[in-house]
Amino acid sequence: MKPSILAARLASIGLAAALLVPTFAAAQNIATVNGKPVPKARADALMTQVVQQAMSQGQQVPPDMDRQIKDEVVLREIFVQEAEKRGLPASESYQQQMENARQSLLIRELFTDYQKNNPVSDADIQAEYDKFKAQASGKEYRARHILVDKEAEAKALIKRIKGGAKFEDVAKKSSKDTGSATNGGDLDWAPADNYVPEFSEAMVKLKKGEMTAQPVKSQFGWHILKLEDVREAQVPPLEELKPQIEQRLGQQKLLAFRDELKNKAKTDYKFEEAPAAAPSDAQPR
Repeated sequence: MKPSILAARLASIGLAAALLVPTFAAAQNIATVNGKPVPKARADALMTQVVQQAMSQGQQVPPDMDRQIKDEVVLREIFVQEAEKRGLPASESYQQQMENARQSLLIRELFTDYQKNNPVSDADIQAEYDKFKAQASGKEYRARHILVDKEAEAKALIKRIKGGAKFEDVAKKSSKDTGSATNGGDLDWAPADNYVPEFSEAMVKLKKGEMTAQPVKSQFGWHILKLEDVREAQVPPLEELKPQIEQRLGQQKLLAFRDELKNKAKTDYKFEEAPAAAPSDAQPR
């Protein structure tokens, strides 16, 4: 190939490459505003945030969300340029808000980093489950009750039930505990200590299928109790409780990390002995 022809071809290749550069760069931008490019990456980042938030709330992303995101990003650039032209970034208010935002982001990143590098182990979860299982051991009772205001009314209802009326029907019609009345007075399965002492003491003395012969008085009124059944406490399997246990232990680890940092910091500031809820940015999530 002659040198002149080779040079011409190289020149044409160079020209083509030069023409492609602005085209490629433009593909990385979604627009220009007053001569300043608006990067596509900015819209992509905002889209990722929107999608993640929608997924966390179980919502669907609208089909035109991509267009909405681009509109939003370009509008932001327009507004930001105007704010900068007016010198607002130099204002004391803006500087303070930027510092607050910087601190919030850094604190969030700090706790996220700690959580990432200090995950809750399966052994921790198993130990917590075993502790819960041991505490939950014992008996559970399934009882029904009818609650009324006056002792005389309770005694009259007991007489009606002994005379053949169904406990469930009387509960539906007469009990002022509307939550259980609709189910015939059924309180479902629960340990005895879930109830006020007067109620639980009377309940545990009953035999299966037995009703109290006399009304039981509590702070809520007069109760008529019927014991349906008794069983050993039922503890859900580890797989069912694991997410809750992991979340609680993770929160405990974050709080311990926060307190560790607070306690080892050299400061002349005196914290309250029992502070109220920590500010949102200082509270690990």
